[in-house]
Amino acid sequence: MTGWAPTLAARIAVQREPLRQASLCLLLRGDEVLLARKKRGFGVGKWNGVGGKPEPGETIDETAIRETEEEIGVTPLGLRRLATLDFFFPERAEFAGWDQQICVYVAERWTGGPIETEEVAPRWFAREAIPYAEMWADDPYWLPLVLLGVSVRGQFLYTDAEHILEYTIMEGPWAESD
Repeated sequence: MTGWAPTLAARIAVQREPLRQASLCLLLRGDEVLLARKKRGFGVGKWNGVGGKPEPGETIDETAIRETEEEIGVTPLGLRRLATLDFFFPERAEFAGWDQQICVYVAERWTGGPIETEEVAPRWFAREAIPYAEMWADDPYWLPLVLLGVSVRGQFLYTDAEHILEYTIMEGPWAESD
């Protein structure tokens, strides 16, 4: 495991380039949140918000809108960025390219209706019935805060695709900074 840093602080210290960004959008309807089960690609089988990587020249805000339109047929309105989350994975071939920064947005208004696509199958969940056991291991640490409207900054060090070795979560207004 050449280059593997055993702590979150050490892993961040050896990060030489900015993390690749991606967006994640959560639609909120009263006491419900729309999650989508991934049907293919990175995170297949997991429930999550919708989102993805920016196209060349696209801002991360624009990415959040485009990806939501493409994945579930919804155009979010009045997006609010509430979380910035950094993810670090072991420096091994099977995790190449997994390190990333996720910018999490919420929207309470949108046009269009959530539809199933080749990529995802969306479903509304009551906040007290979110299927955390079928989601990424980090979601229980930050998602409840975001659903309460709290702005968070998080960093997670995974030991593999399913287990977290170490994490930090900070509340504050800095989620909108990259």
